[in-house]
Amino acid sequence: MAESRLKELLKPYPSVLLEEGRDLTKLSTMRLKAIGNLITISSVDDVKLVLPLLKKENIKYRLLGWGANQLLPKESNVPYITLALPFDKNYFSEVREEYDLPASVSLSIMSSHAVKNGLKGWEVFTGIPASLGGAIFMNAGTNLGEICSIVKEVTLVDSNGNLKVEKIDDDSFSYRKNYFVKPGDVIVSAKLIHLGQLPEITNQIKEYLALRNRTQPLKESTCGCIFKNYNKTSEICRAGMFIDIIGLKGFTHKDIQISPKHANFMVNLGDSNLDDIGKTIDIVKKELMLQYGVEFETEVKLE
Repeated sequence: MAESRLKELLKPYPSVLLEEGRDLTKLSTMRLKAIGNLITISSVDDVKLVLPLLKKENIKYRLLGWGANQLLPKESNVPYITLALPFDKNYFSEVREEYDLPASVSLSIMSSHAVKNGLKGWEVFTGIPASLGGAIFMNAGTNLGEICSIVKEVTLVDSNGNLKVEKIDDDSFSYRKNYFVKPGDVIVSAKLIHLGQLPEITNQIKEYLALRNRTQPLKESTCGCIFKNYNKTSEICRAGMFIDIIGLKGFTHKDIQISPKHANFMVNLGDSNLDDIGKTIDIVKKELMLQYGVEFETEVKLE
């Protein structure tokens, strides 16, 4: 059997791992049934090599972090790239004024450091199951704030293999969105700050995590909030509250259920795929439009 085009292309780079036809079901927090080609890259130098190779061959690609805000199709003709950049946890053995972190480091490790040292500003990503790069891409946040408030600069590799540094300012982000990652760009690292050390931050993070566990289905197969909150001129219309009011909490389509705990979460109860959740999202959007005349945007990315 002839080698696949992708395998042949990456063969000269043994440090780049290609898994063809990989079961991706467990690589997203929603656990949707999914199969695809997965390219795992373990160094920035390899990112700089691989991206222009793919571009030259007109091979598009998607980034896959922790899959916390992505809904993967059952089958994909486009390969996924995931980063496994080296990180020594001993880096967090001391408090720093500035942290230079790889994009693939997990927010949970960062939260542990924030709890131990009371880092003000780091409470904003409490309980979010994501990598740093994914969190920056979507400006992840909670009711305590957004990650953009502590990001100083972001380093990316573009599709031509060039390294570029984005200095963050007030125009770099908005709600659940960034304005500097161009199509084909890959975030490889970021410099973060904190806003001082306060002992009460430790308790705030612990209490907020306990609150999220009580009010959100964090231990089930979900992808976080499905819809963005709707911003009116003077108030925020919370999607979960609206879905609850129209009586859709607990509504189930095939194996996709609107969480009885929090109506802006959908839970995969079994062997669901992208079509199943896509249809459930459409049902909810139509009901919200019918009842309130408001079209809520999805926060989650439907690949």
